[in-house]
Amino acid sequence: MTVVSTKPNTNAPEYIFEAHEKPSLPTLSVPLIEAGNEALEGYGCLVDKPEDCRIEITRWPAQGWRPVDEGTGDEGGTTEGIFEGRWKGDVLTGCNAAVGGDYILGWSCDPQRASMDEATVERRQVLLWHLNYHPDGGQLFFPLEPNPFVVPLALPGDDLKLEDVVAFWCDGSQGLYIHPGIWHEGIFPVQDRQRFFDKQGKVHARVSADLGVEFGCYLAVPLTR
Repeated sequence: MTVVSTKPNTNAPEYIFEAHEKPSLPTLSVPLIEAGNEALEGYGCLVDKPEDCRIEITRWPAQGWRPVDEGTGDEGGTTEGIFEGRWKGDVLTGCNAAVGGDYILGWSCDPQRASMDEATVERRQVLLWHLNYHPDGGQLFFPLEPNPFVVPLALPGDDLKLEDVVAFWCDGSQGLYIHPGIWHEGIFPVQDRQRFFDKQGKVHARVSADLGVEFGCYLAVPLTR
């Protein structure tokens, strides 16, 4: 199944909303891969100790033929905090204290039926409505509870193809670092709730794709191997 972008999103999406505000749409299944450094080549790597992970910072791009002076344009540094993924009924929420963000990440069932009060279906998947990347720097997610988690990723390029999105299953014993420009979404906990140490570029530029608006479908990301 090939899904073509028909209506690019030109405005920043709203991240907090009622699930029923999103329409029922077809879904495209995402393959689930067990995370390992070989499988993650090009996307990032697994991390044993967060203090040993260097966050890549992208140099500010030149505006014309004059180059940015050496030693400048990459001095914004990093920010850090706790990222928490939490299931509320059928709805997966995210909170990133490093950048002051709160999000609805997806649902375990059709958003028109999803309830935040109680789980109405067995939690097997996340129906994902959104992806984004950070052009200014990389990002580290290191689990504070050693539970499995899943993260969808796609390689850089604004011409996003949903068929290129893959999900990585991590066992929770290591953190996950992703390079600048990698399409991703918040971390998906398999359990009801999971916290992560998050470290990323402080500029926090974000480029987004609203999948429902742009492709007319959601991505079905599995939570179990």
